[in-house]
Amino acid sequence: DLAGVDPMRVATRTISGLCDGATTEELDELSIRTAAAFIVEEPHYSRLAARLLSTVIDKEVRNQGIQAFSQSIASGHKLGLINDQVATFVAAKARKFDDTIDRDRDHLFEFFGLRTVYDRYLLRHPEDRRVIETPQYFFLRVACGLAANPDDAIRFYRLISSLEYLPSSPTLFNSGTSHPQMSSCYLLDSPEDSLDGIYKRYTDIAQLSKFAGGIGVAWHRVRAKGSLIKGTNGLSNGIVPWLKTLDSSVAAVNQGGRRKGAACVYLETWHADIEEFLELRDNTGDHQRRTHNLNLANWVPDLFMQRVEKDWVWSLFDPKETPHLTDLYGEEFESAYLKAEEEGSYVRQVPARDLYSRMMRTLAQTGNGWMTFKDASNTKCNQTGQPDRVVHLSNLCTEILEVTD
Repeated sequence: DLAGVDPMRVATRTISGLCDGATTEELDELSIRTAAAFIVEEPHYSRLAARLLSTVIDKEVRNQGIQAFSQSIASGHKLGLINDQVATFVAAKARKFDDTIDRDRDHLFEFFGLRTVYDRYLLRHPEDRRVIETPQYFFLRVACGLAANPDDAIRFYRLISSLEYLPSSPTLFNSGTSHPQMSSCYLLDSPEDSLDGIYKRYTDIAQLSKFAGGIGVAWHRVRAKGSLIKGTNGLSNGIVPWLKTLDSSVAAVNQGGRRKGAACVYLETWHADIEEFLELRDNTGDHQRRTHNLNLANWVPDLFMQRVEKDWVWSLFDPKETPHLTDLYGEEFESAYLKAEEEGSYVRQVPARDLYSRMMRTLAQTGNGWMTFKDASNTKCNQTGQPDRVVHLSNLCTEILEVTD
């Protein structure tokens, strides 16, 4: 069923690449790499490489004495990888679950898909790092972690093992495990403008990222560069050093070793550090003031776009002096902004079109600095119908709106 594939060609090339004393594991890996190298010539070699890899995975699991799904779960539970509830759930209907496994569904994988499953998703022994589950055991483990009864688990297994539907990565990573955190996205309000508040937010982000959560975090409340710090009588360095630290933290807490962390920082367009914020993903300039792991998003009020349209100036404020602007939107925000402007509370003023042009340039050059609109988000979100409830940001992928505090 693999038109255009010549297994003998793969075998001959593999044998010619062997060195004296090569192990069977090295032979297996070389044959997989050889088949994968032919994918550029004939796409069906991807299926062959996937089948070779599937055989290697099966062998790796069987060599640990695991011959059935229920044994994989029992082994994982003994190692502390599978939670008690799923272990009991599977043990009660072990024969039924074991008979459900359809090994032929491994043939649905292309090589790079199966390689990703093998490298990132399958549970591994904590010490020798060998996988303790096959792709089909993995799918059924995920289903058992989500289902209320065996029949539902089996139906869901058949759906996801057919590759017609797949849950998000945190669900695939963690369902049925001792840390069943299965949410993809989290929204965190801006930290309070204090040392304790900022470092608490670092901890929150690290803990969420640890189990594969993608994070949106606002940074509206943190004071701007040059703002007076009364406790030390010094001047603030602004938001950039704090975001540089967050950038390193996000890279370090790499989602259980499977992939690096992911976070998006939102900033209001009136914040006095907005211009430096827009430079954070630039490839030129001072490396100490660049964040190459964080994603960036602008939280834009309608008033700014009106100023752009009319070619007026735009006033930038220090949130330490105008903290109320963060919690207002629509007409209330506009009134408060204009009042602060009339009182001369701004740090400086810039042409609105110049700032907008900088936003567009950042977006075009880096793919970052996403445009998200504060007033539209708040007026369309059902959660803001009650008083004092405000949306301060969206999530990592900019499709979720939730009230945060």
